[in-house]
Amino acid sequence: MIDRTLYAIFKRGSKTYFYSTLFFPPSVKEDVFALYSFVRTADDYVDAVPQQVEEFHTFVDRYASAAAGEATGDVIVDSFVDLSRRKQFDPAWTEAFLHSMEKDITVDSYRTIHDLEVYLYGSSEVIGLMMAQILDLPPKSHTAARNLGRAMQYINFIRDIAEDLAMGRTYFPREEMDMFNLDDLSEASACRDRERFAAFIASQIGRYREWQEQAESGFRFIPRRYLIPIKTASDMYRWTAMTIDRDPAIVYCRKVKPSVMRIVSGATYNALKT
Repeated sequence: MIDRTLYAIFKRGSKTYFYSTLFFPPSVKEDVFALYSFVRTADDYVDAVPQQVEEFHTFVDRYASAAAGEATGDVIVDSFVDLSRRKQFDPAWTEAFLHSMEKDITVDSYRTIHDLEVYLYGSSEVIGLMMAQILDLPPKSHTAARNLGRAMQYINFIRDIAEDLAMGRTYFPREEMDMFNLDDLSEASACRDRERFAAFIASQIGRYREWQEQAESGFRFIPRRYLIPIKTASDMYRWTAMTIDRDPAIVYCRKVKPSVMRIVSGATYNALKT
């Protein structure tokens, strides 16, 4: 049975992932809830306004204690550590994740795509690797799992431009913004030259689509009973990308997210089709 705390964190944190995950078998569902609750909690500390820096470092210390064998009494941390052991997560994955979260406290921009990819590895690719372990997928699936994680994260960057700017962050390579003569990604800047801004967003969505296609090449490694929720979440991110591509300025008007009805109907369609 899924702990109520983990359930509440997941439901509050992500509509797409939450409703897609409901289509996993019960045992897998519990593991995904434990994973998501851990990564969401760390992310919430660094995304809080003002940032909860002390709370984040306490959380990291509590994880280290649990990883060393101590029962901390924190259901979020203890559940994740139990999951890590059962599914044999590489401890370096968790360390990379926590390091990327810490960067959100100290780093507000990235000069090159290489710089950003270091952040992406910890913030999203290792989550794909953990999911591959939860699903007992072969090592051959790991490249695709990493690409799916980074592709989904990148659409979040595009969708959340305004929200990230409010926190003083920009998650796009500065040198690529320079290529489009964009001083920043503020709404005022986008309005001054809509065509230039739209072209820049199109280039970033193109990067997402490249990673997404590489990720989908690995779907052949996923058993049918697991593919339905993963493909559903993937489809929802494709829909988000398509919606923003049609009207890039929408990112300043609202947070583009699929409705619960769209997610559930997508899962139903994939169940019948897969």
